[in-house]
Amino acid sequence: MNFRMLGKTGLQVSLASFGTGGPSQFGQRKGLEQKAQTLLVRKSLDLGINLFDTHEGYGESETILGNSLKGVRRDTYNICTKWSYQNPDGSMKCGSEFEESVEKSLQRLQTDYIDIMMFHGVMAEDYTIVVDSYMEVMNKLIRAGKIRFKGFSTKYVNDPAQESPPIALKTDPLIWDVLMLKYGILNQLAASETLPLAMKHSIGILNMASVRIKLPNPKLLEETLMEWKNKGYISHNALPERFPLDWLIHDDVDSVISAAYKFAASHEAISSVIIGTSSIDHLESNIAALRNPSLPRKDYERLITLFGNIIEYA
Repeated sequence: MNFRMLGKTGLQVSLASFGTGGPSQFGQRKGLEQKAQTLLVRKSLDLGINLFDTHEGYGESETILGNSLKGVRRDTYNICTKWSYQNPDGSMKCGSEFEESVEKSLQRLQTDYIDIMMFHGVMAEDYTIVVDSYMEVMNKLIRAGKIRFKGFSTKYVNDPAQESPPIALKTDPLIWDVLMLKYGILNQLAASETLPLAMKHSIGILNMASVRIKLPNPKLLEETLMEWKNKGYISHNALPERFPLDWLIHDDVDSVISAAYKFAASHEAISSVIIGTSSIDHLESNIAALRNPSLPRKDYERLITLFGNIIEYA
């Protein structure tokens, strides 16, 4: 396992981290039970993973993770969890609800502290409100020793440009420790502004959902790239219609997914790439892809030329 510094936190985190959300939500949507989920977590630890990402809204993921880590030395792993600041109707929650949620997360995770606490899915139009409404509570919980580091995640589905991180890094770079965003082969925009700013201010970057939905699905990938050709994002002769990214498969790149994980880790601003899976086989193959976290320079540069300026959810 490769390890990288998580910005200014001083934490050395595994390049691959384990996510309990995603389509399967820690296997909850596939019928996995606690025994199988514990095996996944213990296998992750055996393979060198020391960072687990969760959220109070990922079903029972916090409880499952807490049970899975029972008996494991607390100083051998780090937990990142998140809090949604909006109610289902879009209204903002109050600061006391944030504090209550953290207390409940601590109970579910069976721990005395959370290593990284994040505001979940911060939109650009909400950024100032989030800081003004909840940062005082966040800092109070840090002083109490219940949280070590603070950050926020983006909502890339609703905001493919992920506009909130550059706002934060331009206006308040000193108040944040870690940001979570999406950066991948088909979602490269963060490299234009956010990732350089993160490096400048020593902000740790957790890369979420870098290999999800379209890249693992050959049919959806072909349809997406054909749509982008029709929209003029890429030329019609830039890539073949069938298996458009299979040119990446050679040497130690054994699949498009492997290439996608390597690309997701290739930028030096990325501290860890979150892997969400309910399968030990997938876990092992994804970690194997990250043992050499880079693509051949020619392939890497071609991907940037093809997709570097596209702003669209994928």
